Amino acid sequence: MNPLGEFLRSRRGVIRPQDAGLTRYGERRRVSGLRREELAQLAGVSVSYYTRLEQGQAHNVSDEVLDAVARALQLDGDERAHLFVLARPGRAATDRPAPAHAAPPALRQMLAMMPDVPAMVLGAATDVHAWNPLGHALLAWHLDEAPNMSSSVFLDPRMRELYADWPGKARSVVAYLRMAVGRYRGDRRVVGLVEELLSRSPEFAGMWAEHPVSTCESMTYDMAHPVVGALTVNQHTLRLEETPDLMLVTFTVEAGSPSAAALRMLGGIPRRAPAPASAPAPAPVPTPRHSVAIP
Repeated sequence: MNPLGEFLRSRRGVIRPQDAGLTRYGERRRVSGLRREELAQLAGVSVSYYTRLEQGQAHNVSDEVLDAVARALQLDGDERAHLFVLARPGRAATDRPAPAHAAPPALRQMLAMMPDVPAMVLGAATDVHAWNPLGHALLAWHLDEAPNMSSSVFLDPRMRELYADWPGKARSVVAYLRMAVGRYRGDRRVVGLVEELLSRSPEFAGMWAEHPVSTCESMTYDMAHPVVGALTVNQHTLRLEETPDLMLVTFTVEAGSPSAAALRMLGGIPRRAPAPASAPAPAPVPTPRHSVAIP
């Protein structure tokens, strides 16, 4: 498995020659995107060197070369950062601190001081480490225990119904996990989560093959909440320097909007555990048929 090569080929394949300023003279092409030699030309490197880079055989790649390749591939900020992580797996692995396994008291206090804003603390693999009552009521009203948010989006039918644009939400989850596999390569929980979703969700596997990449730090979602109806929320993800593997995720709404009224209504409804019969039975976990290489 060559994550760097997979990423480079996926991005090379979506850039049309005319979009990169290359002239076409009516020749028949076997690929819709850029050829290796075309990308090498745009990046100002030799074809043989770029080929070694795409094959994962180029070592100690300079910032200048990676920047040139990023420009040629028209990468955005998140994609460029991902490229650097994949090209330098050893450096990123040694620089990263050990994953956090619990929300520190400061984050829990912060959640307690935000009673009117749905909020939660997520780990690198999107496990919920802590949340406030409104965050629980908004995103997992039907569950008694904190879930893994990525698994819920793909494997929980009620979460599928929660998002008006479920495919858009699902792709953002895949885009985050693509970055997480590179950034948290030593975290077996992240890798195991991706392997599980590849085995259990054909939709996840299809989106994973497209290789989207994004930190998803700011997103807007339209929701169809079964308790309070429609609302639009703005999701913001914050990271603290002392706990870089934990994320504080908040969900805000426009002041004075129908969404704000719905959120106030949700906050005033006593939460009751769902009847056992209404809870979906957990699906059996098959033996994974896919593997995710740790770059």
